[in-house]
Amino acid sequence: MSADNFDVVVIGSGPGGYVAAIRASQLGLKTALIEKGNLGGTCLNVGCIPSKALLHSTEMLHFTKDKAANHGIQVDGVSVDLSQLMKRKDTVVNTLKGGVEMLVTKKGGKIFKGLGVIQSPGTVLVKQEDGEITLQTKHIIIATGSTPIELPFLPYDSETIVSSDQAIAFDSIPEKLAVIGASAIGLELGSVWARLGSEVTIVEYLPKIAPGFDDDICKISERVFKRQGLKFLTATEVTSADSSENKVVLKAQRKGKEVSIEADKVLVAVGRKPNTLNAGIEEAGVKVDEKGRIEIDHHFQSNIPGIYAIGDVVAGPMLAHKAEEEGVAVAEIIAGKAGHVNYDVIPGVIYTDPEIASVGLSEQQAQESGIEVNTGKFNLSANGRAISSDVTEGMVKVIADAKSDKLLGVQILAHNASELIAAAVTHMEYGGSAEDLARTIHAHPTLSESLKEAALAVDGRGLHSI
Repeated sequence: MSADNFDVVVIGSGPGGYVAAIRASQLGLKTALIEKGNLGGTCLNVGCIPSKALLHSTEMLHFTKDKAANHGIQVDGVSVDLSQLMKRKDTVVNTLKGGVEMLVTKKGGKIFKGLGVIQSPGTVLVKQEDGEITLQTKHIIIATGSTPIELPFLPYDSETIVSSDQAIAFDSIPEKLAVIGASAIGLELGSVWARLGSEVTIVEYLPKIAPGFDDDICKISERVFKRQGLKFLTATEVTSADSSENKVVLKAQRKGKEVSIEADKVLVAVGRKPNTLNAGIEEAGVKVDEKGRIEIDHHFQSNIPGIYAIGDVVAGPMLAHKAEEEGVAVAEIIAGKAGHVNYDVIPGVIYTDPEIASVGLSEQQAQESGIEVNTGKFNLSANGRAISSDVTEGMVKVIADAKSDKLLGVQILAHNASELIAAAVTHMEYGGSAEDLARTIHAHPTLSESLKEAALAVDGRGLHSI
């Protein structure tokens, strides 16, 4: 069966794919969006959105159990209804899935449910349950996302050895949870289950948690999370695992000694890999690099004219907002406009409590690049809004070029750091300086004043720090 011709066919409906479809439709291009699973991709269905719903619910639990009494709020008999907690998470996901479908169709895009397979640079086959449809198109955008990396000696069984896909949907609270990997997924889901009562041990191969962030931020984060009940084994390499009677014993090497970690469930959170299987990419002659990522030029085009790629299947951080920006840019380029992504100012966030957020270079990265820097720090414990809101754990750090004062990076450990980082991104987008941030008027009392104070501290002018 053959369908109408299209200007653009997008394979994959994650944040990159559906946004590309929307923008292409806005620009007057006849657009098709193909999705084999649920609309929204990993982010909406089993990643960003459901994990944030669980984080928010368990943050309220943590406040009720551990902080409410300090505020004069007496709560007796606090308990957890896990099924209701999961039901709310699913409601959030389903609401947003419906929103994606409405947005794409209202903007003029056509959605095809099925597996999209490239047949040639101008042809995509959609394999559906009740047959196949062939789409003819001028441009193909590959936005098939990524999948969790599996350790060779610890294959997923979806019950005891799990990825984040399953760890957002346990039907009971594990007594002991081992997490391999102390980056965003490991820290976030480790926090969720620790708040719900699990004994959580997080194992990290590198010498610090949250490895992509500044050393100062990482050290404080580890202290804070330990007080919340998380256990960490850093500089530790998991080497093998033994499973029996729904229990797993991980064997690991730490400082030259073997350690054992027993758990009811093991969450493997060591990263993700591009999902380029079964889409006809290799058959079409599209080149990939040694990590399986599609090689693209500055216009997101592969080595095959008319075939583009964005998001987790190309180089760069595997972040939903990065994929979205690429989706907008590639649609604009196809439409003859000047689409562009500034990769130097893509923020990264870990949604623990407090949250960890950064943009640009850390102090260590700047030094490794041979850049002389000045830094300014401000502790949340001296911020009026933080004190009044009982969220004093954390710090803001500003990194500026010592010669030009240009903002090179900002690191934040704070309640709502994911929101605070936007101000830093804005200043860095136009090449602003620490002085520009320091001179920006921030409302009082707000947590955002910590950004201003850290910027003032770059040249020793901090007003509310000693």
